[in-house]
Amino acid sequence: MDQLHRHILLLLSIPIYAILIPLEIVLSHLNHWRFYSMKETLVNIYLNIVNIGVDLLLRGVAAAVLIFFYNYHFSNTLHPVAYWLVLFLCEDALFWLEHYIDHNCRLFWAVHVTHHSSGEFNLSTGFRSSVFMPFYRYLYFVPLALCGFRPLDIFFMYAITQTYGILVHTQKIKRLPRWIEYILVTPSHHRVHHASNIPYLDRNMGMVLIIWDRMFGTFTEEIPQEVPRYGLTKPLEKPNHPVSIIFHEWKAIGKDLKKKIPFTTKLRYLFSPPGWSHDGTTKTTKELQHTWSAENK
Repeated sequence: MDQLHRHILLLLSIPIYAILIPLEIVLSHLNHWRFYSMKETLVNIYLNIVNIGVDLLLRGVAAAVLIFFYNYHFSNTLHPVAYWLVLFLCEDALFWLEHYIDHNCRLFWAVHVTHHSSGEFNLSTGFRSSVFMPFYRYLYFVPLALCGFRPLDIFFMYAITQTYGILVHTQKIKRLPRWIEYILVTPSHHRVHHASNIPYLDRNMGMVLIIWDRMFGTFTEEIPQEVPRYGLTKPLEKPNHPVSIIFHEWKAIGKDLKKKIPFTTKLRYLFSPPGWSHDGTTKTTKELQHTWSAENK
């Protein structure tokens, strides 16, 4: 990444690390908001460090793959302003797609679930990384490379949008002006996304723009009478264990695959939405929401 890109990222990220998170921690303590606990914050830091390590190991692979496809790219003669605007829009839409698949395919949910496993919601939760995502995240960007967007610029844009994505992990910003709430992902939208309340499950997948959720039917407003409860629908047995926090869903998948069921049914335990079961003992989000809607008519 060139020096200009580095300087821009530093200007965006340093205030989060050095100012906003410490400020939220101090205010939470002084005002007894109980947004932070030592254990959960340390787990967030631990997962972020592991993610960074995996990302550094695979960065060369990701760059090589995108460079390979960029060598066969279509002509891209966009004006520089249009170039960055189109890159942002396309990358944000592809993030929505990745996020949607992470929530609707159990194989990928096993990776993503760590980000949702905290019972707290604060700025440090934004660093509670899905540690194995670097193994496949870059594959979503292959169409961008084929369309003539430089791999360096793709990574740079992703870093910027991720920085924005961290900022919406807060409980203290309530509702923003209506036009902002209509276009951008806001803390209110993202509180819904992290909540384990049944009507909130698998909603508001966007990183920066909420318009993709509005377009594709995954948008839900934060309801005043439905206060978000953070974490997973089924609490973890060892929520702070350094190995279990990463591998617990993989362990559950392994247990399901050992069942005496047909091979095609085993595949459904991998690729169907989380909660799917061949005997109905567990429910998917859609099944839970259907029951919830019927009970709350």
